Amino acid sequence: MAAANSSLSASFLSPACLCVPGEAEQPTPELVEVEVGNTALLRCGPSHSLGNLSHVDWFSVYKEKPTLIFRVRQGQGQSEPGEYQHRLSLQGPGALALTQVMPHDERIFLCQSKRPRSQEHRIQLHVFKAPEEPTIQASALGISVNSKEPEEVATCIGRNGYPIPQVIWYKNRLPLMEEKNRVHIQSSQIVESSGLYTLKSVLKVQLVKEDKDARFYCELSYRLPSGNHMKESREVTVPVFCECLADGNPTPPFSIHKQNPSTREMEEERSTDNGLLVLEPAQKQHSGLYECQGLDLETMIPLLSEPQELLVNYVSDVDVSPAAPAGQEGSSLTLTCKAESNQALEFQWLREKTGQVLEKGPVLHFDHLKREIGGGYRCVASVPSVPGLNRTQLVNVAIFGPPWMASKKRKVWVKENTMLNLSCEASGHPRPTISWNINGTASEEYQDSQRVLSTLNVLVTPELLERGAECTASNSLGRNSTIIILELVSLTTLTPDSSKTAGLSTSTASPHARANSTSTEKRLREQESKGVVIVAVIVCILVLAVLGAVLYFLYKKGKLLCGRSGKQEMERNTSI
Repeated sequence: MAAANSSLSASFLSPACLCVPGEAEQPTPELVEVEVGNTALLRCGPSHSLGNLSHVDWFSVYKEKPTLIFRVRQGQGQSEPGEYQHRLSLQGPGALALTQVMPHDERIFLCQSKRPRSQEHRIQLHVFKAPEEPTIQASALGISVNSKEPEEVATCIGRNGYPIPQVIWYKNRLPLMEEKNRVHIQSSQIVESSGLYTLKSVLKVQLVKEDKDARFYCELSYRLPSGNHMKESREVTVPVFCECLADGNPTPPFSIHKQNPSTREMEEERSTDNGLLVLEPAQKQHSGLYECQGLDLETMIPLLSEPQELLVNYVSDVDVSPAAPAGQEGSSLTLTCKAESNQALEFQWLREKTGQVLEKGPVLHFDHLKREIGGGYRCVASVPSVPGLNRTQLVNVAIFGPPWMASKKRKVWVKENTMLNLSCEASGHPRPTISWNINGTASEEYQDSQRVLSTLNVLVTPELLERGAECTASNSLGRNSTIIILELVSLTTLTPDSSKTAGLSTSTASPHARANSTSTEKRLREQESKGVVIVAVIVCILVLAVLGAVLYFLYKKGKLLCGRSGKQEMERNTSI
């Protein structure tokens, strides 16, 4: 066995096996641009040179690590298990279609062709998504002209763009630039679960009295395959105020009063001695009529300002019913979203993992529940008249059912006396637990409220090779299992294709193909079985041909007695 392992190591290091993509210096990749949700066409070289590429391997290169995703053999395409399994299809010789492009698809794709000639081609896929219309929210508290530092004027938000858009602020239709102690722009971004970016930009400006009628807005500039584009927000104005001041020596005392909505009487609010009332954070009960009162210390006559009405827009916490939605496969389910506001509300339902808007309105209804429907859903309650004012609530929909295995049966190529990580993934509600039929160091990782991934670290021994491995997932509704067949890597199994595959996955065996789909290993075994049958038939034909030639030779030499006796008997009968 030691000698066999030594020969195996040598075969991995031979030049024929060192064709792992990405190691040699490569030419500049071909650039392909596509928008999110569209289909990208990947060609294995210029269209005029594609020809009849009958043997092609496609790789996805992420963080300089290549992963085999698609094979072409004799003009027939076959996806490899993994994230691209259901989104790739063959589009003529040497061309591959990738559907439903997502932001994380932005990477290098590489094709290697061996017949009729050897060539390699790299493609850089660039992904784009226009952001939503920018929303802008002005400072609700207003800005004092006595501030010695720039104060927050407005906040601009651009959601679900890719890559990150650029923001430009305008005041009275003129762009604003960073200016020390005068203008400060602070931008940040959030990566959504869909991979898209949400940009938040805060504008801070030191204002003067003349800015009481100034109009501010933001602009998002971004690029698509069709060129450069931009979107503008609406214009907003910001309350600019001075403190409650009056001429006098000594300065008269001031107080701020608010009208009681029940008694209609003005009641004093707690404010500073210099007549400044700070409401932080502003809440809906702060809405009302305010006035400033002073006292003439010479005449002792009260001084009153003009009443000012303050309106605080708000959205209450969002309530979703049922709070913990769940249902059986085939049944129906309705989610209802509620919230309160002093303004007209709009509701939207989004799928959490994709960011896709599923429904506009407070009700989301599902008919004929399936396992795929399980997961997170977010209700967004927003005020259209006040952009940026919204509240959200996330709920997880659970579909009752026994465990569902990521794969039912698969084969793993291993080397004896090495450590191996076996992975087993299952989902279900209630969330299942996973056990193994062999000893090892096991760990579980919860993917979400319904999925669990178990990893077992084991030593490859002769007993393990003979027995194989089986993981079993169980919950209160049933159990299911995955069988893992362990095959020892040998020189007979190490073809140019299999050696490359084995070299990429000898340390970790992860679940890929769905349990209800035909696995890649099964299809390859069927092809191998067909090849064995063809070889057997050819051998039989050759044996029969050799046997016939020998019999004919013996007949001509007269050494087949039965044939010669027959001939003599015929001659005897003829003479009679």
